[in-house]
Amino acid sequence: MVDIPGEPFFRPDGDLLVPAPHANSPWSPQMMHGRLFGGLLARSLELEHASEEFQFARLTVDLFRSAELAPVRVETQRVRDGRRIRVADATVLQGDKVVARASAVLLRQGEQPDGDVPTTPPWPMPTTAELGPPAGAAGQWEPPFDVWMLDESGAPTDWAHPGARRAWLRDIHDLVEGEPMSPFVRTATAADFASPLANMPKGGALGFINADYTLTLSRMPSTPEIGVEATGHLSHTGIATASTTFHDPEGPFGYCTVTAVANPPMS
Repeated sequence: MVDIPGEPFFRPDGDLLVPAPHANSPWSPQMMHGRLFGGLLARSLELEHASEEFQFARLTVDLFRSAELAPVRVETQRVRDGRRIRVADATVLQGDKVVARASAVLLRQGEQPDGDVPTTPPWPMPTTAELGPPAGAAGQWEPPFDVWMLDESGAPTDWAHPGARRAWLRDIHDLVEGEPMSPFVRTATAADFASPLANMPKGGALGFINADYTLTLSRMPSTPEIGVEATGHLSHTGIATASTTFHDPEGPFGYCTVTAVANPPMS
């Protein structure tokens, strides 16, 4: 499959969103990539429930059913609308089947309290401008986004690196035709990368597939490039949980935790 630079992942057709061929998954060329569900859910939640006073602080995406490369639609529902908190749900449907869902919490912005609270420090990684063009993919599936894999020192590396993993991500395709990706949609789309980054074995093939992920955000990223730092992995009897920290050039701005289940490794 030859990717077309800049071609969006989905084309609107009434209330349906029609996927392009490069919306496919590394697990199967006939399967839609799970990262796009997070983006579609975030997009609809932002379009229908965002406001200037409220900020998305948490997004949980459940990926409980694979979907073919076929049209989907997204529905949302306002669950709670209070003075300081707003809660909304969204679902992705293919035909009459729900293939993914999300729950979002929006919090009212306000004055920062007094006091110095210990915080997560910035990572000492070079920026993408300093790193130069990303290296090409070595496997059969080429990601339809830019990836800079880095080792502990910030030097470019690959998936075989045995130490702590860090990466910069940058989308090169809009999610939906005619709509630039917002910072929230970019972050929700990038969040799926937390699972392979934290769950990939040293020098091996990924044996876990995402079941869900939860983003918690103190702010939105300031650039199209999003840094993901693997900070923990635990697994037993084929069930894994992992944690990551999200960065931009200004510093850390959120966390992402994932759960995953054993699946035949990608070759």
